[in-house]
Parts: sequence; C-alpha cells; structure tokens
Amino acid sequence: MTEPADAHFLEAAAALTPSGRPGGPLTGERCLELFDSQLGSRHLDLAARWLQAQGRGFYTIGSSGHEGNAAVAAALRPDDPALLHYRAGAFFLERARQVPGQTPLRDVLLGLVAAAEEPIAGGRHKVFGSHPLNVIPQTSTIASHLPRALGVAFALERAARLDVETPWPSDAVTVCSFGDASANHSTATGAINAAVNCAYQGLPLPLLLVCEDNGIGISVRTPPGWIHAAYGSRPGLAYFHADGCDLTDAYAVSTQAAAWVREHRRPAFLHLRTVRLMGHAGSDVESSYRTPADLAADLDRDPLLQTARLLVDQGLATPAEIIDRYEAKRAEVMALAEKVADAPRLSSAAEVMAPLRPIEPSQGVAQPDGEGVTVAQAINRTLGELLDERPGMVVFGEDVARKGGVYGVTRGLMKKAGAARVFDTILDEQSILGLALGFGLAGMLPVPEIQYLAYLHNAADQIRGEAATLPFFSSGQYRNPMVVRIPGYAYQKGFGGHFHNDNAVAALRDIPGIVIASPSRPDDAAGMLRACVDAAETDGRVCVMLEPIALYHVRDLHDEGDDGWLAPAGGTVPVGRARTYGDGRDLTIVTFANGLRMSLRAARRLAARGVRCRVLDLRWLAPLPVDDLLREARATGAVLVADETRRTGGVSEGVLTALTDAGFQGRVARVTSEDSFIPLGDAAHHVLLSEKAIEDAAEKLIRSPL
Repeated sequence: MTEPADAHFLEAAAALTPSGRPGGPLTGERCLELFDSQLGSRHLDLAARWLQAQGRGFYTIGSSGHEGNAAVAAALRPDDPALLHYRAGAFFLERARQVPGQTPLRDVLLGLVAAAEEPIAGGRHKVFGSHPLNVIPQTSTIASHLPRALGVAFALERAARLDVETPWPSDAVTVCSFGDASANHSTATGAINAAVNCAYQGLPLPLLLVCEDNGIGISVRTPPGWIHAAYGSRPGLAYFHADGCDLTDAYAVSTQAAAWVREHRRPAFLHLRTVRLMGHAGSDVESSYRTPADLAADLDRDPLLQTARLLVDQGLATPAEIIDRYEAKRAEVMALAEKVADAPRLSSAAEVMAPLRPIEPSQGVAQPDGEGVTVAQAINRTLGELLDERPGMVVFGEDVARKGGVYGVTRGLMKKAGAARVFDTILDEQSILGLALGFGLAGMLPVPEIQYLAYLHNAADQIRGEAATLPFFSSGQYRNPMVVRIPGYAYQKGFGGHFHNDNAVAALRDIPGIVIASPSRPDDAAGMLRACVDAAETDGRVCVMLEPIALYHVRDLHDEGDDGWLAPAGGTVPVGRARTYGDGRDLTIVTFANGLRMSLRAARRLAARGVRCRVLDLRWLAPLPVDDLLREARATGAVLVADETRRTGGVSEGVLTALTDAGFQGRVARVTSEDSFIPLGDAAHHVLLSEKAIEDAAEKLIRSPL
C-alpha cells in the first residue's frame, strides 16, 4: 500500500518551480547534506512499514514530519551528549555524518528487525543510541529521560569543578528532545522545574531542551499555542522558537540556541514546530480521529518538501534531480533492508540477559576489631571513608548536607568533603535520581539519598525504566553506577504513619539486574555499603541500600545497657551472602532488617523452652543468597520465614519459592506483616510482624508433622 506522504512528496516535488526566495545561513553543500539526512530518515520509516508487512520487522514508530531535527544535530557537536526523542531519525543520521566510519542506515534497520548484531541494543529494542556518537539510548518512554538529561548537564559542570574526567569536553552541551504531549508529563515538568531552579540559584546547567511540537499525542490534540504559553516566558529558561518544517529557520535558530547554552551554561528551551506524518505508528489509523483537511495540511508542510523547495529556489537542484535523490535513497535503504531482514536474532535467554549477568559473590574483607558503633554511626563513618578514598564520589539528597540527614546519618560529611561533593537538592525524588543517572554516565560515583522508602514510589521509574534498562538496551556500553540509600521499613517510635514507615519493597525486587542491600547490624551496614560502592564502581551496578530506620540508633539487643547491637564498622560484606547466628538443630528462622533483632530475641526465649534455633539474616534481597539459605534450611529441616514486609509482594514469597525450586523437602512456614498500609501510633502494632508472632509461629511449626 502506498503511503500518502510518499505519493504526495513525489507529486508535489515534480511540480516545484523557483520562487526567488532569498537564501539563508546554509551553504549549498550543507543544505544538500542535511537533505540527505532527512531523506534517509523518511525512507527508514517507509522501510519499517515494508518490513512489518513482510513479517520481518517489529517497530514502526517513525520520524516522518520531524526531519527538521537534522538542523539541531547540525547546530551541535558530535561530542555533545544527546538523549533523544524516538522521532529523532534525521538527528541521528546527521550526527553520524559528522563521525567517520559510521553506518547509521544499516544500524537503524538492524534495530527494526531485532538483529543480534545491532550495535547498540543488540536486538533487545529499537533505540537511537551510539557510543561513538555520544547518543545515550532511550526507549519509547514519555519524558522519563529528562531527569537523566538534567543530571548529565549538571554533572558536566560539577565534574569540571572537581577536576574529574568525563567522557565529554568541559564546554559540552547536553541536548534532550521530546514531544509536545510528553511536555505535559510530570516527569518533564519536574525536570524542567529543576533546571530552572538551578538557573535561579546561578548553578551552571548547559542543557538544551528541544520540544518537537507536532500538535498531537497519539490521538490527543495539543491545544494550539500551549507549549509557548507554558514555556515561552519562564524566568530562568531561555526560549527559542523555530519552524521545524523550514530547514533554514530550524538551522538558524538551533545554532543560536546551542551557542547560547554553550556560552552561558544555562538551560534553554528550543520549541521546534513540526508535523506528524504517517501516524503515530504503523498500526495507527489517523483517519479515525483526524479530518482530511488536517491530514492534507500536514502533507503540504512536509519538511522534505520544504527543503526540496529551498533547493530549487537556490538553484541547487531541479525538481527532477530532487526526485532522483529521493528514489536513490529509497533504493539504498531498501537494499539494506532486504540484506538485514533475516539477520540472526537473539536465540536464548542467556543472550537476552547477558547485560544483566549476576554478581558472583566474593570472599569479602574481614571486619576489624575496634569500638562498637550504631548502624547510623557505621554508615556515617563508612561514607566519610569512601569520600576520602574516591574523589569522584558525591553524596546528595534532601537535607543530607547542612542538616546531616533527618536521622543524622550524613552529619559532618559536607564539612569533611566540601559542598561540591555533599549537597542538598530540591525536594523532588525524580530529580534526585536523575542527577544520579547523570553523574554515573559522566564517570562519577553518585550516592543519592531518598529520604523515606515511601517517597521512592514517586520516582521508581527512574530506577526501573531508566537506570536498570540502560545497560540492557546498550549491551553494557552505557552504565549507571549508583548506590541509592533509602531509610525505610517500620517500627519507628514516636514518629509513625505511612509516609515515614513503609515496608513495600516489591517495586524494587522485581527489577532485573539491580542489587538490593538490607543490613541490620552496624558491621553489616558498613560492609554492605562498601560492597555496594565497589559493585557500582567496578561493575556499573545500580545498587539500593534499604536502611532500617528503627535500628539506626539502637544499642541494646536483649537487655537495657547490654550494648548487644553495637559492632565495629569496617570490612566488606560479599554481595549475595547471608549471615548465620547460632547453630540450633531444631529450626532455621530466615529473616532480614528489623526482623533480625526480633528473631534473635525470640530465639533466646524459644531456647529457654527447649526449641533450639539458628537465625539466618538474608542481608541481600537481590540477589537472594540462595546457597546460604539452602545450607541452613537443610541443617535443621525446618524453616520459618519472619518477614516484616507484606504477605503479598513481600520477601517471604521469594524465599519460599527458592526453597521449592531447589527441592527442599522439609517443613516450611512464614509469618509476615499484614497486607496493610502502616497507620499512625499504636495501631501499627496490629498489622506489623512482632516477636510474639515469630515465637508462636516457630512453636507451631516445630509441633507440626512433616
């Protein structure tokens, strides 16, 4: 079936006549080069539809109507980091022109057919990404890459201030493109607000935001003038507007905008007015929600047709030569499409999951002797040591610098390491994690804090959809090393309620490839933090450290004044290795976080009644320490999982499944908190795991027949 955009271009181009319109800033040679990038992008879209019709292609979201973004690429340098909208075909081709040895047409086609040899994602998704081109791959998300772009721009300047080398020059500009519909998403508005906030404070932020405004989001119309009204006069955000269908105007304004950001090191908003041709994707029937007049008007504004008119007006090509170039590009792209259509695809789970390879547990480093400290003190001391050892490490979040954290965990670190390395952020979790994503890409080691676990859920997609997917969709060529510290769980005394007591960990536990640490004791907290930093720095891992708030300042275990919860800080705890307490032969209690202290206290009382327990602290919720779990389970033949998280979606489900998968034949049971949010005050005790519940469940399990 002939695409209307294809037929209309051929008909209209053949009828072009010189109009005598004056030329612009583009030389004839440059104009022809940009036209070639535009043509390549258009024919990639046509090839995508053909491949899908043949049953050999899998992706048809195209760039038709947005080919004016070739001018944005021309206005920037190839060493400017780019995070691109999924309609950035012409930008990608034009940037590739600037770097020798590239094969962008073939690369994009390999992505369309999910070929294993595709050079960025390796057949896992069709993305615009390339390490040689400094194009950081993004999937088909709605503005979720804007916080990361903010972070890259911020990290450029902060790294230069700290004399830390980055992959990009110190005068680079970060460019981030997105659509008009995406501009309404809270992620976009939050990132742009954070950028403006930086500008207001005088903090350097070389970020060029490019809104490609085609007036429609799938089928939902953007009100005319909305983007200008929302962003055209915002203090702290320089605004530039260009007609993306007019190559001369797009190039002139893009050049001006890029130069302004490069010189002033402040954010700018480039509003590029475009059209959308060929629908949202191959399955989209535009006639069901757009009028024939609207569709015809967009065809008349086709940027390829406008560039062809420019070339004819300037005497750079005749209509016949325009059509010859168009058909020659079609032939080139289709020949490549035919060659790659049957290229081998990923053929096993191992190939698909190669970028998500598990961490092999190390031996760790022994804990030193010395003064016993609390969990909070252990984390504080370890952070201070790590800041001394690793000049590229930065610690940041809400209240972490001047105040030293809500619970004093980061107290004194800003004075120790300086305000450039330990600093406060705005109260926006998406921006905090976006900064971490940018710092990681810039070669630094970010350790952000999300103030409470409940606050993470406002921004979990920055870990799930951005951080965790980047190595997967770049075949490991790009990484997001970071250690996200999150005070969490329940049992706080005198400070309750849902938003400061949250035990919902399922949103983290099902993210492939991340490491989740959950220390209980001070020595483990120090050693696990160090292990997370090592995993982030050496292996590019995304690590999350869930710190039990209720144990931050605990000193005693069984009796007041026994100091049984203090321990020296130091050493390294191997990722994915559990810790066993006791050698009882009757029952293994499997637990973590606050559950460890409760289980040890319960085990002591059970021992007085003749029930000999050993307690296994999982320590790591991902990867689960399955080998250690099985060893301790088989030692007693009976397992009770004491899980302070919820019965549905909690950790115990994974533990019991691991035992079943391994063929464990012993007795098993679990005791958990209820499937409830955590209320204020004493009411919390009705829904949370308790020591008595652990004791009762243990005695019931021991009495039960095998």
